[in-house]
Amino acid sequence: MSTEQNKAITRRLFEEILNKGNLALVDELFSSNYVLHTPTGPIHGVEGYKQFVNMYLSAFPDLQFTIEDLIADQDKVVARWTGTGTHQGSLIGIPPTGKRATVTGISINRFENGKFFEGWLDFDALGMLQQLGVIPAMG
Repeated sequence: MSTEQNKAITRRLFEEILNKGNLALVDELFSSNYVLHTPTGPIHGVEGYKQFVNMYLSAFPDLQFTIEDLIADQDKVVARWTGTGTHQGSLIGIPPTGKRATVTGISINRFENGKFFEGWLDFDALGMLQQLGVIPAMG
């Protein structure tokens, strides 16, 4: 697959899976052996990834992502993104606050055979928790 094709698949992830909640598309775009590395530990497989995404979509039903930068080299695509949503459902034991949060992050995905195979995710979880009022803001 070309870098442009991998970027197009990455756009579909943000536009169709994350922004529209089409979790069925994960089966098409992700390898069954997919691993996502997160600061809290790895997420394994298609079903694990669906559960991870569904956790955030349930907590922030109006969640919308904007791709700020999309950079590809060989089999990897880097996306710098912004996500915005209203906390209306439970998130890792935190009851809904009704507050809106805007979070920035970076995702790196490696492709094999035209599918997401391995990913790395880092985002401003502290800033999100501060915006929700769960952790006091500094200063």
